[in-house]
Amino acid sequence: MTTDEPADRPVRHLRLRGWIAPIAVVTLLMALLATMYLAYVVNPTKNLHDFPVALVNQDDGDVLGDKPANVGNQITEALVANLPSDKIDLHVVGFAEAQRQLRQGHAYGAIVIPSDFTKRLAILGAAGVVPGAVEQPVITVHTNPRAGSFATAVMQRIADEALSRVDETVGKQLIDTVHARLQPSPGTPGTELAGASQLMLAHPIQVVVAPYRPLPDGTGQGLSAFFYTLLVLLAGFTGAMTIHSMTDSALGFAPTEYGPWYVHYPSAPISRFRTLLLKWAILAITAPIVSALFLGVATLLDVPLDHPLALFLYCVLAILAVGVTALSVLAAFGTAGLLVNLILFIVLGLPSSGGTVPIEATPEYFAWLATFEPMHQVFLGVRSILYFNANGAAGLYRGTGMAVLGLAIGLLGGAVVTRFYDRKGLQRKPAVAAQSGR
Repeated sequence: MTTDEPADRPVRHLRLRGWIAPIAVVTLLMALLATMYLAYVVNPTKNLHDFPVALVNQDDGDVLGDKPANVGNQITEALVANLPSDKIDLHVVGFAEAQRQLRQGHAYGAIVIPSDFTKRLAILGAAGVVPGAVEQPVITVHTNPRAGSFATAVMQRIADEALSRVDETVGKQLIDTVHARLQPSPGTPGTELAGASQLMLAHPIQVVVAPYRPLPDGTGQGLSAFFYTLLVLLAGFTGAMTIHSMTDSALGFAPTEYGPWYVHYPSAPISRFRTLLLKWAILAITAPIVSALFLGVATLLDVPLDHPLALFLYCVLAILAVGVTALSVLAAFGTAGLLVNLILFIVLGLPSSGGTVPIEATPEYFAWLATFEPMHQVFLGVRSILYFNANGAAGLYRGTGMAVLGLAIGLLGGAVVTRFYDRKGLQRKPAVAAQSGR
């Protein structure tokens, strides 16, 4: 028994799918974009977690109020106890270790209490009643501008809030000590503390903010590494998209259309695996050309490039890793691979890169994404070369290792999938041609 259907029913059905599918895909994609990008930036203070800060206490102590004291130890204990451990990863270390962490980008800042802190505090207390020149005790806050401008701002805010409380507490302690010393002996007139002295002693600490190894001009205040990374990701991602579409057009697997000009060549007798090899070969030729182009433009714009060869080679590797993987995804998923690549390399990659807002100031699931998202790995390598003297421990080792791993996964995955399709006889043919060939 056969059922006659209206001739236009498949067309009407196709039209309905043609409306619903793109609307649904675009809506879901934009929902993901909104969730990722707004969560990334709207509330960094609330999202703060594991923000690495070094604390150095060099105070030798002194006599304060006729008693031995070490105010640096008291401040250290207060900071360790009061700074929220779920937000700030505070490490009490020596000065040399703090410098190492700053040089390698492992700390976003350091709070340094000098060796003469208690001594200066005692002198300041005595100066409240004794004439003479005096200097305030100093606590230095070293920011790390090479770790990012936003990280610097967060570090300054943390230091301002924590040290303002320390200043008030130490000031109250100092005033009480001075008042105790001014208590008159029986039968002698008392000495009053002058108002100006009380004002000075109430806030005795001078906080000095000093950038550690400030960035030179031409770095965009720490943003040039992020935008260089973005260029590299786009070179691999959009390069793969372009190579994929243009090669398929030349081989007759897709139409070629430029304005009113349209042509669809006959399909070439080439396997999926050999097609992918051809695309990889084109990418391999393109990657060093594009990397050299980026380097040339950066040189013309006076971007500081202390290690141009390392930057060139690393970017070639990163472009290959991203591009090879993107081409393999397209070979495996076809048209749907466009969305997969967009989500993998851009939608999830940009907010988890750490290039503008540090990972430690974003929701914690971004930290999980940053363990494998390509943009974060590339950013670590580029930032290490541009800002941290190509120090391997500052991110270059990780960036290089992850790029090699990504390249290997892309090569292996693409080869396995396309060879599987070829062995199954899943040729790239139009539906009519495929049916007639049975």
